Amino acid sequence: MTEQARSTETPFSPLSGWLVLGGLLVFEVLSVASLVARKPPEEQIAIQVIASILLLVLFLPGFFVVGPNMSRALVLFGNYRGTVRRQGFFWTNPFTSKRTVSLKANNVASEIIKVNDQGGNPIEIGAVVVWQVEDTAQALFDVEDYVKYVDIQIETAVRQVASTHPYDGKEDEEEIVSLRGDGAVVAGELEVELKKRLHRAGIEVLEARLSHLAYAPEIASAMLQRQQAEAIIAARQKIVEGAVSMVEQALDDLGRRKVVELDDAHRAALVGNLLVVLCGQASPQPVVNAGSASP
Repeated sequence: MTEQARSTETPFSPLSGWLVLGGLLVFEVLSVASLVARKPPEEQIAIQVIASILLLVLFLPGFFVVGPNMSRALVLFGNYRGTVRRQGFFWTNPFTSKRTVSLKANNVASEIIKVNDQGGNPIEIGAVVVWQVEDTAQALFDVEDYVKYVDIQIETAVRQVASTHPYDGKEDEEEIVSLRGDGAVVAGELEVELKKRLHRAGIEVLEARLSHLAYAPEIASAMLQRQQAEAIIAARQKIVEGAVSMVEQALDDLGRRKVVELDDAHRAALVGNLLVVLCGQASPQPVVNAGSASP
């Protein structure tokens, strides 16, 4: 199946509505003046009046107005004639249909949808997209309803991007892009995906970003516990690394300054006591060794 050729917007320059309206008024005035001057029979007067009214009624549908940041796509007998983007009062062939297309920026907040991330975890995600019509011909003639088309493609793109990244990355996996930790990167990918999908409809994507991101309610509690456990483990690792470094420094200082000579047994006991003090959560209780009593 061959792909249908895409439509292309064509600029159109209609006649000034004020000029045509002035011409009609002049014609009507001259018509009335000729009737007064010639004083024809009543039948001829009636025919001329009816003809003037029919001419006026025929010309009136040709007038149209284009407001700021609006446009009119003109179609005559099924053929696209062009698009008027210039604001003002105009006139064209009365049999031409004039379809209004807004050129203003649209701000769309997608519905919060449930989707599985890269790891298969159900999450809730939503996005905000700013878009506007770039090509009126494509928007009107290449898709059925471009507003509905944009809404559906936004949801599809959000699902696509969310399924290719994990919700949260790990500290030892710095190169992995996560939805929560790399919001700017994910928003950029979403914008690129939307531009690719909406180009067919003549839509320009100005901005795209995530507006909502959370675990699905059924696993939110379990995931919170996992995050807390990971945070506790990471904190413990930092504490142990710092404690080992401090114990090593203490032993080096004692040996270098020759404060006390320690054999292996006393060195092991000192290391154990220092690690307990530095790594323990509770405050240590000092014990004073007064020596053994003499018999």
